[in-house]
Amino acid sequence: MTAELVRGQNHPLPDTRLEIRVSAGHPVVAGATLGDEHGRVPGAEWVAHPGSPSLPGVDVPGRCAADLRLTVDLGAVSDAVHRLSVLLALPAGTGAGRFGALAAPFVAVAGRDGTDLASYTITGLDSESAVVALELYRRQGAWKVRAMGQGYEGGLAALLGDQGLERPAELAASILAAVAPEPPAAEPAPPVADPAARLPEVERVGGATPPTAPDTAAAPPLPPTPPAVPTTGTPTPAMGTAGPISYAHPRRQAAAAPEPRQAPPTPVAGDASGWSMDERLYNQVWGMFEDLARTAAAYRSACDFAESRLDRELDQSLSDYRSRVGGANDAARATARARHDELVERAQEVLDRDLAQLAAEAEVVEPALPPAYARWDSPVWHAYRVPAEEPMAIRLGDLHLPERTDLRIPMLVRLPLERGLWVDSGRGHSEAAGLLDEVELRRLALDCAVAHAARLLAAHPAGEFAVHVLDAAGAGTAALAPLVDSGVLAAPPARGAAGVSAVLEQLTERVDLLQMALRGGAADALPPGLDTARQLLIVHDFPHGFDDRAVTRLRYLADEGPSVGVHLLMVADRADAAAYGPLLDPLWKSLLRLTPVADDHLADPWVGHAWSYEPPILPPGSRILREVLAQVTAARYGKRP
Repeated sequence: MTAELVRGQNHPLPDTRLEIRVSAGHPVVAGATLGDEHGRVPGAEWVAHPGSPSLPGVDVPGRCAADLRLTVDLGAVSDAVHRLSVLLALPAGTGAGRFGALAAPFVAVAGRDGTDLASYTITGLDSESAVVALELYRRQGAWKVRAMGQGYEGGLAALLGDQGLERPAELAASILAAVAPEPPAAEPAPPVADPAARLPEVERVGGATPPTAPDTAAAPPLPPTPPAVPTTGTPTPAMGTAGPISYAHPRRQAAAAPEPRQAPPTPVAGDASGWSMDERLYNQVWGMFEDLARTAAAYRSACDFAESRLDRELDQSLSDYRSRVGGANDAARATARARHDELVERAQEVLDRDLAQLAAEAEVVEPALPPAYARWDSPVWHAYRVPAEEPMAIRLGDLHLPERTDLRIPMLVRLPLERGLWVDSGRGHSEAAGLLDEVELRRLALDCAVAHAARLLAAHPAGEFAVHVLDAAGAGTAALAPLVDSGVLAAPPARGAAGVSAVLEQLTERVDLLQMALRGGAADALPPGLDTARQLLIVHDFPHGFDDRAVTRLRYLADEGPSVGVHLLMVADRADAAAYGPLLDPLWKSLLRLTPVADDHLADPWVGHAWSYEPPILPPGSRILREVLAQVTAARYGKRP
């Protein structure tokens, strides 16, 4: 059965030799871009378009038409290709400037026997003149198709630029020029009698190309016609003979029995692309994140569509007075609800299938994660040793969606950090935070900050990461004990207004010196005693102990520090700093907000999700944090732990 996809939904491809049909109701340009493991298109030679219609494994039409066919052999594409995007664009000079003024384009993916595998009607377009219709992508050694429907108001140039191509406007212009209509000749040649020209368009697409007149030699060269394949279906009557015309494809064999569906591939840890196992695991985790986001988006979109169609059909049945007699109205409502239930049931089946596959992958990937990516209860920490080089990322918690709360995706953040962190000790809108008193919530917030700092220390080579602490009121002594007792801090926690001012002045001066050295190209002219290791400043109980000068320096460190390796880790309730007014709004916006309890505050503008964040929790009674910090201290001073 053909899978009718909605935007964001994916479907497995049991075959690698495919035919993609496009029906737009108006002439369009069709093409395909080949992307690497990051989805970027390295160059123009990775783009198949009417001016260059053939690439290894991909053939696109060399013309502009309302009905087009693309052929794809995924087994023949390069191993470096991980994504194939099918794009559509409106040509210039055809009277249609945007897809919103036309019928919704329809695309279908068929297997080698002609059986449709998936279809997608691209709805919701308005002022866009180019759109990525479908995406074929590798996942765990197999290929899937995803309904994209990503439109671009900037046209083909904006689409190509978004995929990472350099000089996209030039390539877009050359593509559109390849299908631009030629000016009429002064004396057109007399028409050539061509019986094949009387065939409908659907008969000639993909078949033998009729002979062209001599004045069409400027058109792109066409590939040689392959030898005819005997057909086992109903023969097509000769042209000119009486009887109905057969619209069967002249070279397509009769559909054979469909091949049995392949079972989902067995998940393997580290099967993503990358030069090292850490990089492959990182890419695999983010692939799981993308799959979960799109799977949930497709399910929600399907349910919303089913609800809107049910409402529309119920309104139509009520507005027709003739259906109010004889029970026709009840029958129409029952039919509408049955259609709604069928759509929701099908969407639920697809969601359950994808979530089960992701859960199976998570069970395999989680035990294989290195310490920087692993949970605190992972056995890998018991064999921890200080690394010789910095990893790609660290884990700051877990993410999940309400469709399946037990399916957790590691929240990996790249190193070096691009911005500081903020552990919110306020209640916010979290239900979990509302159940705790203020003292307990503040204690949990500082515990989380200590766990984040310990993970950052454990992820860096010895001596390449330093931690400072501002605890003006001394209220965090108990929670900060693991950092203080292990000796990993650069200095004891600073207390009082004087201590806060001294640490902020030292770090501000360091940022100024490093920025001047980098801008002037004089990194070797730095003072000999300057510590060039990355710095993390934990600020507890802000704004207590901070005057206006200290607040200004704190904002400066938040804005300018990350570029030279100085990062903030704020532990604060934003409401406590309300006395400063909007002065501190840029500070909060520049930091990544984390919470000490589960909260769904992480917005995802990509597909519109609100992800629930789970903070890193140490097992009750575990000493793993102190053991890891002891390893870090021993490596820094060259001692055995």
